[in-house]
Amino acid sequence: MSDKKIKLAITHGDINGVGYEVIIKTFSDNRMMEMCTPILYGSSKIASYHKKLLPKQELNFTNVKDAKSSMDKKFNVVNIINEEVKIDLGKSTEIAGQLSLKALDCACEDLINENVDVLVTAPINKKNIQCENFEFPGHTEYLSNKFDSDSLMMMVCDRIRIGIVTSHLALSEVPKAITRELLLSKIKIMNQSLKQDFGITMPKIAVLALNPHAGDNGVIGTEDDNIVLPTIREAYDNGILAFGPYPSDGFFGSSEFNKFDGVLALYHDQGLIPFKLMSFTEGVNYTAGLPYVRTSPAHGTGYDIAGKDKASEQSFRSAVYLACNILRNREEYKELTKNPI
Repeated sequence: MSDKKIKLAITHGDINGVGYEVIIKTFSDNRMMEMCTPILYGSSKIASYHKKLLPKQELNFTNVKDAKSSMDKKFNVVNIINEEVKIDLGKSTEIAGQLSLKALDCACEDLINENVDVLVTAPINKKNIQCENFEFPGHTEYLSNKFDSDSLMMMVCDRIRIGIVTSHLALSEVPKAITRELLLSKIKIMNQSLKQDFGITMPKIAVLALNPHAGDNGVIGTEDDNIVLPTIREAYDNGILAFGPYPSDGFFGSSEFNKFDGVLALYHDQGLIPFKLMSFTEGVNYTAGLPYVRTSPAHGTGYDIAGKDKASEQSFRSAVYLACNILRNREEYKELTKNPI
């Protein structure tokens, strides 16, 4: 990639949670400014309120009218609201949801208009953000709709990359949602992401089973034999190194996951429980398949510790690093695979 400084868009998430806290802690380390130019879509007034609760942090805020006006080696703030806003730490409020969405909308528009390069989102409250313009279970689905792209929620840490086929879906609805078309689409997205975003030439992908013991030949369900296995074989026949289905208990218990570059879990907790056991404080949520790079810390709003200077910034810091690394990998992949003619 060129030496141009990466413009990193940041959305503040829920103003009553730990979003501002982890952002301030991350960029109080001036070394972070060397790798990117941070641009926060939020409020310098709200940021100052949170900063006062963090006595050891000395981050200065630079107000700019828009992303184009951002300055290198400064922590830039694009104010999406200038009025005073009541902060209710640890509580879900209507204004918190409204501001979460406004920050997200503004940042996405700047991504589309190429005013910023990557997006890192702080955690939202999936309930208070709901409105006419946000009827989605989370960031992943909102961004897929916004950018008209199929996507895959992928949890990333040093030890593993886990994709979630059905993402934020009630467990009761998972079996009927697992179709050959959906599963094949997610396998293809993971395969392409591992190549272009993570620089793996021939990625190996493990697909987990839906039922205990992969159904035990139909004794505990037929979905793995009738849907999951044929789809894996179809992917393999089309040049994707996909394997499985693997019963998840034995797969993680025996450390079988170490043999693969990516793992596809079929539902949320099947992937998130082992992931967070491996990397609760440093894991990153990455949305694969989008035309733009978006990462997020793997934790939630943290209402219970908001404003208490207890939140760790490690996951948010990792999200910043990963966003920048993926952008560079994409640039390199594009260069290596472009048509020489």
